[in-house]
Amino acid sequence: MNHALIFAGGSGTRMNSRARPKQFLQFYGKELIIHTLENFQNHHEIDNIVVVCIEDWILYLEKLLAKYEIDKVKKIVPGGKTGQESIYNGLCEIKEFSKPNDIVLVHDGVRPFVNENLISGCIKTVKEKGSAITVTPAIETIVTLEDGRIKTITDRSKCFHAKAPQCFYVDELFEAHKKAIDDGNLNMIDSASLMKFYGHELYTVQGNFDNIKITTPADFYTFKALYEVRENQQIFGL
Repeated sequence: MNHALIFAGGSGTRMNSRARPKQFLQFYGKELIIHTLENFQNHHEIDNIVVVCIEDWILYLEKLLAKYEIDKVKKIVPGGKTGQESIYNGLCEIKEFSKPNDIVLVHDGVRPFVNENLISGCIKTVKEKGSAITVTPAIETIVTLEDGRIKTITDRSKCFHAKAPQCFYVDELFEAHKKAIDDGNLNMIDSASLMKFYGHELYTVQGNFDNIKITTPADFYTFKALYEVRENQQIFGL
């Protein structure tokens, strides 16, 4: 089986959304987390979804799931103090009903433009190679600094942005998390970093450039523009 683990535990401080976390802001009449979840709900290869959520907002999310008939969500679990701990909390729940060789796709709840082809490509790549990290090419020059001066300029053709989904076999990602807890490595930035640290080979899937993460107010306007483009494509068959 294939499980989606959706991280919706952020508080939205960079969005300056005091009333509610960014994942619950409404865009075109629908909460951002719902835009994201519908991509996995409607994908024929996704069997189950577990959502990691801010504890105080779990009841509200349950009401949204009922409203929009998102029935693949098997469990909502409270987030931890860090992103790493939150993902581990979700994995613990998935382990309760997963089987050997099941796959998990770890995805941001505020990354709503993940599409069908990307989800399918991630699942296929895990089956073939053991992991699948979504990447997009870097489109600007990458430099490293030392004492305020540019130290190196990296060949841009070799640089990519790691995004989401980040996908693995459930058992392998769970064991890596257990090792990290035992070793006291509790601040890994994402699942790819964690798996790389513990010796796993990471393979990539080319992501779509519009698969952005809604983090700042500027991202809100980008979302609106991309959403309208998608709507027009559907209406006019572009």
